[in-house]
Amino acid sequence: MAGLVTRDWHEWYRDYDDPASSLSARLAVVRSQLAALLAAAAPGPVRLLSLCAGDGRDTLPVVAESGAEVSAVLVELDGELASAARRSAAQLGLAGVEVRTADAGDTTCAAGGVPADVVMACGIFGNVTDDDIARTVDTLPSLLAPGGVVVWTRGCRSPEDPSDWEGDPAEHVRSLFAAAGFEEVEFVRPEERSFRVGVHRWPGPPAAYRPGTRMFEFVGS
Repeated sequence: MAGLVTRDWHEWYRDYDDPASSLSARLAVVRSQLAALLAAAAPGPVRLLSLCAGDGRDTLPVVAESGAEVSAVLVELDGELASAARRSAAQLGLAGVEVRTADAGDTTCAAGGVPADVVMACGIFGNVTDDDIARTVDTLPSLLAPGGVVVWTRGCRSPEDPSDWEGDPAEHVRSLFAAAGFEEVEFVRPEERSFRVGVHRWPGPPAAYRPGTRMFEFVGS
């Protein structure tokens, strides 16, 4: 697909092997936020959608440890990473998890998995244009149930950053969520790290799911 990132995601994932890396620290924060959301969820099934899910390491272990009744759709374009996520789900005994090898930037990927109570949008906003971030935020209500939450990440500016925003680009993301009517639940900005993690709630009203809507495409880096 034209415009998709040329980064070697398998090489990028090797940073997880270093427990001192920023990526490992971000993973810990994302997992803790998801764990808190699942622990606070109302009794009954929880529907989760993970976009650009990779090998599922930010969601699958948390779901397995939570004891919550979770049905999840994980969407990952890379076939090897998607296969790794399927293996992990099977090893963890997560029968309610479906891993789809599909383009997470198109809402068609979520068919049958929405409206979701939790949408994971991690590792996306630092790889797409400002216009695509705005388009994604505006589209997210159609993937969420009223009261549903989005967990998102954003790295601080790097030389290859696609954003034209001056200053911390995570502040731009926060402003977009606010303008779209979301309520901020958490925003984590570690002083010693370059990543940010946000959690925003969609208060409603319900929004119609629209398959075939383009949210984002990764840019070259």
